[in-house]
Amino acid sequence: MAHSAVPTTAPAVAPISLSALAPWAVFVGVLMLVLLYLVGAEQGATALFEGNTVHEWMHDGRHLLGFPCH
Repeated sequence: MAHSAVPTTAPAVAPISLSALAPWAVFVGVLMLVLLYLVGAEQGATALFEGNTVHEWMHDGRHLLGFPCH
């Protein structure tokens, strides 16, 4: 019983540099802002698409996130 099945040393993890992470963080941030706009503000005063198509696609997401829509 002197041997343990669990290794005592943690595996080495290579650090991720900030310069390698920054473009992905910007991409995800822009993507989240676009999704927030589509769910929360599309078909309002700043509508990019005509008709109610986008509004109907995003309708349940608006309710889920607490945005007023009707």
